[in-house]
Amino acid sequence: MQLQEIDKSRYRNHLNKVIGACIAALTIGSLGIAQTLILLFPDADGSHFHWNLLGVVISCSVIFYVLRRVKLHPFMVEVVYVWELKQALNRITRKMPKLKKAAQQGNVNAMLAIHYSYAGSRQLWMLDDNTITMEELAIWQAELDALAAKYQVSLDAADYDEGILRAF
Repeated sequence: MQLQEIDKSRYRNHLNKVIGACIAALTIGSLGIAQTLILLFPDADGSHFHWNLLGVVISCSVIFYVLRRVKLHPFMVEVVYVWELKQALNRITRKMPKLKKAAQQGNVNAMLAIHYSYAGSRQLWMLDDNTITMEELAIWQAELDALAAKYQVSLDAADYDEGILRAF
């Protein structure tokens, strides 16, 4: 996955609308389904937990289906990009201890994966206004840059390919 520049305000606007629609659909759908089932199949004990649970499960399934169907719609471009970026960064984060060890030994692919992770994290944190840990990220980046200089390696996030993670 290549890093892309996206419009922060458009992303936040679309994300808020998608979240709002999902919350509304979950609320209305689960309550509507549960109430319909309770009307059709009343319980003498007054416990309708299973109908409420079924309403939530069905509503979640419908929301998931709809999100997968509209994933390629132009409205969803930024939201899907950030979702996929988070998944890519999580895959790197799970392998980070091995990557850091290999980078210390001069492994170019490990340094490239770490560099991509830092660049992606920086973009993600800026989009989400999560600037608290940006100073730490700058320190980590400086350490990585020192390693790259030591081993005379040029790092570019555009060169990253997820396939290099298989070696770690």
